[in-house]
Amino acid sequence: MPSRRHLANAIRALSMDAVQKAKSGHPGAPMGMADIAQVLWTDFMSHNPQNPNWANRDRFVLSNGHGSMLLYSLLHLTGYELPIEELKQFRQLHAKTPGHPEYGYAPGVETTTGPLGQGITNAVGMAIAEKVLAAQFNRDKFAVVDHHTYTFLGDGCLMEGISHEACSLAGTLGLGKLVAFWDDNGISIDGEVEGWFSDDTPKRFESYGWQVISGVDGHDPEQISAAIEKAKGDTTRPTLICCKTVIGFGSPNKQGKEDCHGAPLGDAEIELVRKELDWPYAPFEIPADVYAGWDAKQKGASEEAAWEALFADYQQAYPELAQEFVRRKNNALPESWSHESAKYIRSLQDNPENIATRKASQNALNAFGPLLPELLGGSADLAGSNLTIWSGSKGVSKDDASGNYLYYGVREFGMSAMMNGITLYGGFKAYGATFLMFMEYARNAVRMAALMKQPCIFVYTHDSIGLGEDGPTHQPVEQVVSLRATPNLDNWRPCDQVESAIAWKAAIERTDGPTTLIFTRQGLPQQNRSAQQLSDVERGGYVLVDSDSAPQIILIATGSEVHLAVEAAAKLNAEGLPTRVVSMPCTDLFDRQSAEYKESVLPRATTKRVAVEALAKDTWYKYVGLDGAVVGMDTFGESAPAGDLFAYFNITADAVYNVARGLK
Repeated sequence: MPSRRHLANAIRALSMDAVQKAKSGHPGAPMGMADIAQVLWTDFMSHNPQNPNWANRDRFVLSNGHGSMLLYSLLHLTGYELPIEELKQFRQLHAKTPGHPEYGYAPGVETTTGPLGQGITNAVGMAIAEKVLAAQFNRDKFAVVDHHTYTFLGDGCLMEGISHEACSLAGTLGLGKLVAFWDDNGISIDGEVEGWFSDDTPKRFESYGWQVISGVDGHDPEQISAAIEKAKGDTTRPTLICCKTVIGFGSPNKQGKEDCHGAPLGDAEIELVRKELDWPYAPFEIPADVYAGWDAKQKGASEEAAWEALFADYQQAYPELAQEFVRRKNNALPESWSHESAKYIRSLQDNPENIATRKASQNALNAFGPLLPELLGGSADLAGSNLTIWSGSKGVSKDDASGNYLYYGVREFGMSAMMNGITLYGGFKAYGATFLMFMEYARNAVRMAALMKQPCIFVYTHDSIGLGEDGPTHQPVEQVVSLRATPNLDNWRPCDQVESAIAWKAAIERTDGPTTLIFTRQGLPQQNRSAQQLSDVERGGYVLVDSDSAPQIILIATGSEVHLAVEAAAKLNAEGLPTRVVSMPCTDLFDRQSAEYKESVLPRATTKRVAVEALAKDTWYKYVGLDGAVVGMDTFGESAPAGDLFAYFNITADAVYNVARGLK
């Protein structure tokens, strides 16, 4: 059996060889953390390379994702379907081994990492999901949810503010199945970090309520093993293992220096490394005994089989719970969902109510929540304003995690990245809320959800200058433009309680990407709709009001401005100018409709078009064209009552009417 160091050296060799072949990459972290990875993955990780989706596997997150060759080496060596040819194609087009770990490319990659700090935050989300799911489904003698989340992170992750947001909450919630390894090598891209990172990290994490294991030699397997045993022994607190390592370990001239952080070592230095590590093999050559020492297929299959036997007994003892567990882990909606959700939406149309769409959102949660035990909601300390708590909400706490609502505190970025981790874990429909303006804090996590095509639900209220007196710091203007420009992201801005419920339904049913639900503070009038119009809302854009003859003018609006367009259209039609109103609550969804449907809503022959939205105008020019006009915002807002602001910025029914009349 090869020594531990020899097994770890396989990671070092594969990492430096792949980076050298690609002529780019980060060899330093994989070479420095190889010994930690060897102990964790051979002695402690419970996973099955032949079934990367086994429900009760340990999760592993490489938060310092630039060291991706560490993860690819581990997956290849332990037996995942990641052949050596893929490692040779590191950082090449369409390879399963991109420059940073990308979810969905290689089996065993639990999340996309690279933007520092988000990996540890995803891991916190996964640990929350594990704790909540265990509290909801485990029964005496049947711990069907019982595993750990492990994460590697570097100095850069700890410098990012999001690490504070996530790790602080992890301590508060007592996530005892979360174990983080800090690669304390003292080096970042700019050199030795002591000039810009002098925090007392152990004390910082102790203050969060973590168990901290300091002073671990990251190249001593016995110390690493003892630290992991101690971490697993404390089930009430997350653990930070502080591992002192040498970046680029084994490189005689570059180890311990920033030179090896983000650049190939070079052929000459690699030859020296081979001699230093006693690794006399050609590039990408792994001897059979090293493969055998790493192979986790048999052990993983045995561990999964034992769990399957436990779950079979669980099915006998708790058949309904077991059936529900399987449904949720398969991300399938309840059988009653389709009928009951449609029934609720019809009831709203039949019983008009003029309310703020944030209130309509809460009403939808009250209707849909009892149907969906997988809902796991929250708000960034704005529950009373976002209206995210519904009648069946129960808070998740350290001592009782069986609930369905997370009090995230003022942590917009952390909340959003934790939602990504929860959703990646599976078994939940995660939603989280803040003011639309403060999406800015969370933008990169929203982008990561879209990049990974994860169906998170981001709820954004107080969606325009209609916010009113809090002023321009709180009034979003340009945010929706950037959200609509984000690939894979569906953005709904409904105009009344009916469109709000349909937006929630669409978000809940979506499986291939995230959704934003953008709601008003102020009350809005409900619109009249036929059964066909009610159905067409789900297309993202539809004809809400039509003229008796072919339209000469088309008014397009969303959210709180739809009623302005309807009022203007009534006046135009009364004057003999055939005018159509198109409500377009989700431009992203409308754009995916057939050419025939889009033509039926926005006929090319009608070039006189006006779009109205109390936000930045940029989105709308692709719909109104060069001959059309947009009534919207060109500046930031002001502090005043909402009605005064709409009048001041000339976003009124009269303004829409006048602009439409003036079209040539």
